[in-house]
Amino acid sequence: MSTKELLLSKIDTMSQAELEELYTVVTEFLQSKRNKPSASPFLERLSQIHIDGPEDFAENIDLYLNGEKQIAPAVH
Repeated sequence: MSTKELLLSKIDTMSQAELEELYTVVTEFLQSKRNKPSASPFLERLSQIHIDGPEDFAENIDLYLNGEKQIAPAVH
């Protein structure tokens, strides 16, 4: 059974008062989804990350990670 069919089968068994309450919940849920700003794409969010490091950090990241090169204290 699909989710929609499962929901409809449950709705068929509900009283009028329960249906009104459910309608309120569903309406609030849908409104919150419409008002929620859409998530920015991954690459856009990634481009907002700023790393403060030495000029050769990208070229020599492996050397920095294994300790062969040290980051100057002034960079921290």
